[in-house]
Amino acid sequence: MKINRIFTGADGQAHIEEFETDSFPNPESLAGIKSLRFRVQQPGQFSDWHVESQRNYIITLSGEGEIGLGDGSLHRFGPGAVVLVEDLTGQGHTTRVSSDVPRITIAVPLENQTPGT
Repeated sequence: MKINRIFTGADGQAHIEEFETDSFPNPESLAGIKSLRFRVQQPGQFSDWHVESQRNYIITLSGEGEIGLGDGSLHRFGPGAVVLVEDLTGQGHTTRVSSDVPRITIAVPLENQTPGT
């Protein structure tokens, strides 16, 4: 299984990279989990440019989300996708529900941990 990571580069823009789960994330990164948040977003819902308030794993349960980056690229994530969102500064990203059904996600906040762990 692959995990995608959204992070802020030295250029202040959000970027995406992909990792295999056998090397990323560090399993200990889940040890301090204290909460989960479920979110239901309706088809077509759009969130303009934003950054995250804290690092989160976002796990898509149903529907599909589309992440837009400053370079104009769009990245779609459907059921089973795991995204580590770490763009806490800079321009951030956009999010749109790109499916005809609601997108249901779980957000797993990663508090007090360094990026990439």
